[in-house]
Amino acid sequence: MYVQIDLDGPAGSLRVSGHDLPTVELVRAPGTRPDTHTPIGTRKAALLALTVGGRPAVIRPARARLLRRSYRVDVRVDGVRYRLVPCSHMDSRLTRDGKALGTLESAGDGRVDADWDPAATLTPLDHAVGTALAAAFGTGAAPWWETLGDIVAELIP
Repeated sequence: MYVQIDLDGPAGSLRVSGHDLPTVELVRAPGTRPDTHTPIGTRKAALLALTVGGRPAVIRPARARLLRRSYRVDVRVDGVRYRLVPCSHMDSRLTRDGKALGTLESAGDGRVDADWDPAATLTPLDHAVGTALAAAFGTGAAPWWETLGDIVAELIP
């Protein structure tokens, strides 16, 4: 399935579209400074506006701290719950209402590679939302013990 990803991190805009896909748009509040760790420029829900197929949707990115789970992003679209959460250094798992749909990989450069679960019944909405989340927030995270080790190493002169 063809997916067009238009990401402008400094401006804080993302548009995902494609043949038979609902258009997903994520916009950071105008005039806000982008952070350097998130492709869309923020993980603060209050600074983000998400629309899917032209209708507002709810997005709740977690704070991205020590645990991989803290890098999750939750979205609710018309009563459907999506979650993107890191499952390795490079990949994040996408779920719909708690059921795994596949893994996605994005370095935050506007490209997304997806490995969809052949047993899952995917919809165009799944493709569009999953791709948008991976492009906007990147994928993957280090395990907590590795992150903690990096912090301790920085503190030792």
